[in-house]
Amino acid sequence: MSTTPDELMVAAAAAELAGARTVFVGIGLPNAAAILARRTVAPDLELIYESGVVGARPSRLPDSIGDPALVSGATATMSMHDLFAYFLQGGRIEVGMLGAAQVDRWGNLNTTVIGPYANPTVRLPGSGGACEIALNAARVIVVMSQSPRSFVERVDFVTSPGHRHPDGRPRPGWAGGGPDTVITQLGVYRFGTDGEMELSTLQPGVSEADIDAASGWPIRRALASSAGR
Repeated sequence: MSTTPDELMVAAAAAELAGARTVFVGIGLPNAAAILARRTVAPDLELIYESGVVGARPSRLPDSIGDPALVSGATATMSMHDLFAYFLQGGRIEVGMLGAAQVDRWGNLNTTVIGPYANPTVRLPGSGGACEIALNAARVIVVMSQSPRSFVERVDFVTSPGHRHPDGRPRPGWAGGGPDTVITQLGVYRFGTDGEMELSTLQPGVSEADIDAASGWPIRRALASSAGR
């Protein structure tokens, strides 16, 4: 039985949560990864959702952050204001897990529009709580598909800021640690001390040529080990 690209990403993202205590997570692949992590490498992991649910224990993958499956058996529910003010902005979130339609070399994420903001070719869901998560979580893990359309030289819109402006200018410091890891079906990426993304690990069966073909800029290498080489 072959492994699907989504399964590769979910497994890699779950492994990144080993030993973590709190994760602010959305719906989709990040959610599947967080649930898998709690059942394997992070049994004490508290799943926190922006709808105001802390310590969720969903019996199935939820359809949205308003899915009743998130509330049953949860440790607590509260208003979104209290969750964002006292948990996220209060520095109590170890890991924020996000998805994105576009990412650049500095970890800027776009989940708002493809094309000009005033006349986009595609309008995306927008930020929701993603920008706050990117600014305040101690560590941000991004899970997304990789292609030349998603790994771009410059994002069409900065929904969640990375380590530098899209033109490379430094940003002021945030309360959180910013982007730490980007996981795709092709590889796992970290960020250097200057804030630029670096290829850390190849997914099984993937070559560095595959990485280059699916990227909009020459990605720096920091390969410590590679299952696919």
